[in-house]
Amino acid sequence: MKIPLEAWEPRTAIGREVKEGKVKSLSEILRRGIPIKEPEIVDLLVPGLEDKILSINFVQRMHKSGRRNKYRILVVVGNRDGLVGVGHNSAREIREAIRKATLTAKMNLVEVARGCGSWECRCDRPHSVPVEGRGKYGSVEITLKPAPRGLGLVASEIPRTVLELAGVKDAWTFSRGETRATLNLAMATVEALKNLTKVALVGRKRGIQLGPAGGESSG
Repeated sequence: MKIPLEAWEPRTAIGREVKEGKVKSLSEILRRGIPIKEPEIVDLLVPGLEDKILSINFVQRMHKSGRRNKYRILVVVGNRDGLVGVGHNSAREIREAIRKATLTAKMNLVEVARGCGSWECRCDRPHSVPVEGRGKYGSVEITLKPAPRGLGLVASEIPRTVLELAGVKDAWTFSRGETRATLNLAMATVEALKNLTKVALVGRKRGIQLGPAGGESSG
């Protein structure tokens, strides 16, 4: 059962700062490298996040008391404007598994750098990725490349969904490894986006823009 934000009693120092209004931007938390331990922080600072289920698996394991069944859910959340997160969790009931996976995804939110890094476009709008970026998770490695405006997302279903909720509208993607492993593919995509953001924060290249959580614009 979800607790109303008014009744939320923060358990962490950053949670108390958010509720007291001392911290008003999720970007401030992410750039300070503070882990988000309470999903209410996200609910307060970024209301209205969209979520999508990437996979549902029914798993069984033997226990001394008998066979135990659980649902394992993989969820992505994002605001389609510079924030995205992936989470997975399991529970005996599918509704509870979805709830837990969604909360985990909220606590795994990352800030995404966007821009127009394509030599074919150069419109200076934040529709694509600013530079080429790579991400690796487990056996899967994915490369994101800038694409001209209007091309769309040249990607398989999992990275396309992650990129859409991150606010990236045009990009080339190339992946290798065991891409049928949905979790690894989704997490590799997030890792690639995180690496792009590191480049944006350090390089401040023209055309790079962070989402509204970052409060930055290319002008």
